[in-house]
Amino acid sequence: MNYSSIKTDRRMEVINVEKQTFESMLAKFEAFAQRVETMCTHSGDKSMQKWLDNQDVCQLLNISKRTLQTYRDNGSLPYSQIGHKIFYRPDDVQLLFEKSAINHKH
Repeated sequence: MNYSSIKTDRRMEVINVEKQTFESMLAKFEAFAQRVETMCTHSGDKSMQKWLDNQDVCQLLNISKRTLQTYRDNGSLPYSQIGHKIFYRPDDVQLLFEKSAINHKH
């Protein structure tokens, strides 16, 4: 098979699901979403509601987007990604700032 000759079909695929199956899947998803919400509100990490995005971190640290990318790439700054959006815990940003300040003193 010649893979270079394969064209991508951009039509939407429709999948039929029995009503009972769909309702079961929906109930499971809703239960999962509720468990996640409960974990977020009752966990010891209450800061989950205060995560920072790229723009926040760049402004706080006075760095470029490229420098921020380097921090992610080399593991200096942990992050979480949801879709195309990246988030950082404020504690991790603070730790990076403190390490950077110590390195600049020496």
